[in-house]
Amino acid sequence: MKVTIIDYGAGNVPSVERALHRLGAESERTGAPEHIARAEALLLPGVGHYSALVRALDEQKTRQPLVDAIQRGVPFLGICLGLQVLFESSAEAPQLRGLSLLPGKVCALPSSVKLPHMGWNQIAASRESRLLAGIDSSAYFYFAHSYAAPGSNGSTIATCFHGAPFAAVVQERHLCGVQFHPEKSGDAGSRLLENFLRLAA
Repeated sequence: MKVTIIDYGAGNVPSVERALHRLGAESERTGAPEHIARAEALLLPGVGHYSALVRALDEQKTRQPLVDAIQRGVPFLGICLGLQVLFESSAEAPQLRGLSLLPGKVCALPSSVKLPHMGWNQIAASRESRLLAGIDSSAYFYFAHSYAAPGSNGSTIATCFHGAPFAAVVQERHLCGVQFHPEKSGDAGSRLLENFLRLAA
């Protein structure tokens, strides 16, 4: 199985590729709609501003092929902004429309805490999932963000706390997203990527 990495210019694509290759997975990076349309599994990494990601998807004409692929059951993993864009919109760029594959709006983390939320933090699983199989409850993951989806969202399977609880991991069957960066999260992040590959196989 080959993982198709959607490349819109995000800086973390090479590190995601390396993490997948260490697990023995084959990958290709693309911004071409036709490659996304025929993908076996999809991964959308994301760093930077929400508007850059959304505008890139629209300019590359990859929004609809991506939505169509996910809706027909192609396994998908979104990382950081790749999770946030699954929702209807984000307070970071309220004039832009997300993929609307999950209900709700991404909000700013509370201004009462240091932003961005950058560094290592723990997550708390709210329900069992194959995506989190074998990951110790005390494991730490690497975060770098100022916006997040609400932890109360119905698709949330694990939360994190930074000023307020937020969605750290979401999953709806084959549709998965993580707010942290598994490619920078050591053994725990590697295990999550491995679990996704098993889900996608």
